[in-house]
Formats: sequence, C-alpha cells, structure tokens
Amino acid sequence: MPGVTLNAGPGLAVAAALAVLLAAAIALLARLGTARAAALASVRAVVQLGAVSLLIGVVVRSLGTSALFVLLMVAVATFTSARRLTRHPSGWWVGVPIAAGPLPVVALLVVGGVVPATGLAVIPTAGILIGGAMTATSLAGRRMRDELTARRGEVEAALSLGLLPRDANVEIARPSAAQALVPALDQTRTVGLVTLPGAYVGMLLGGASPIQAGAVQLLVLVLLLAVETVAVALTVELVCRGLVRT
Repeated sequence: MPGVTLNAGPGLAVAAALAVLLAAAIALLARLGTARAAALASVRAVVQLGAVSLLIGVVVRSLGTSALFVLLMVAVATFTSARRLTRHPSGWWVGVPIAAGPLPVVALLVVGGVVPATGLAVIPTAGILIGGAMTATSLAGRRMRDELTARRGEVEAALSLGLLPRDANVEIARPSAAQALVPALDQTRTVGLVTLPGAYVGMLLGGASPIQAGAVQLLVLVLLLAVETVAVALTVELVCRGLVRT
C-alpha cells in the first residue's frame, strides 16, 4: 500500500494556529489560567520541532549520535519534571524514574531485534517512552507533594507512633501517586474503541497495514504502561525517603 502523508502546506499552518487560539480563548473565558502557557508551549513546539527536523537527518546516521540524542531527551525530561516538583537541587533525582524504565527497555528491544538498531527507529521509540515516564513522574510527584502538605498532621501522628519517616509518608502518598497511572490505564483499556493513538495513525499514514499498525501500537501501549508504573513506584520512594525535597 503506498504511503500517505498529510499536506504540510498553508492549510496545516492555519489549522494549527486556530487550534492554539481556540485553546487560549477557552482558557481565558473559563479563567483556567493556562492561556499564556498554551501560547508559549505552542511557540516552543514550533521552534523545537523545527530544530529537530533540521538535525534529525544528521543524528540518525549513526547509532552513537542517536544514543547521545536519547540522553539529551532524558536530560530535558528530567529538567522539565524537576521544575514541576521543586526548585530545590534535589529535583534532579527525578532523572532516575524517567530513565530507569525507558533506557533498559529500548536497549532490550534493540538487542532482541524487535526495534532495528538504527537511529530512525531508536529515537522515536525512546522518545515515546521517555515522554510517558516524564509525565507519570511529574503527575505522581505533584500529587504526593500536595497530599503530604494537606495531611501533614497525619504524617506527624504516624511519626509519633514510631513509624520511620519513609513509612509514614508512604501511607499518605502512595494512593495519590497511583492516580498518575489513570491516563495510561484508560488509554490502554479504550484503545481502538475511543482513540487511535499516534503510533497507529502514523504507521497507517506511512503505508503499513492495519494489522501491522495495530501490533506496533499494542507494543507501545504496554511498554508505556510498564515504564510509567516503574516511574511512579520510584518517584514514591524518592519523595517519601526525602531524596526529592518538595
């Protein structure tokens, strides 16, 4: 089946601009406080995707430069997630949950021959998994931070009964942190019925058969669920042990 591509002409630019304006306008009307953030995020996306589009052709030529690019992804994801949680230097610990799942998984996929040992295959695969781990880490960390602050009295009561700080924090924080997995769980449960995720659509547009696209999307979803679960579990430990000071 021949490949199908979207028309990257003026119409696409107009559609993207209208989507940004719509998001900002609704945020303003609803007083969500995210109008400026939506506009800035969109501008950053244009600049970053433009830069990556220019560089990717060079980066993917060797597995070595591709690996360095993946490490850059991890560094940027760590910086982004750390800023969401704390301004304290300990925020850099969030790089552990962000990297602990995706990097070994991608390495195993390459060694096992599931993903070709090429930059063009490794970079997108790593990017999807790193992005999922980053989101899960940020959501889990923020939920725990808010819960531990709101229920500080319960933590102190547990400490007074002789519980160690880590154990006292975990009892309060773990249920709220688990909520960070709801998006991944819902997406996995409803795939094909509610949504057709990016990997599936991208492969169809690239000319793959629906069966091939479905198999790849299934792998992506279960891998995302796995790496996000690892990220949440490690974030719980880092925050509850005081390694990340929120």
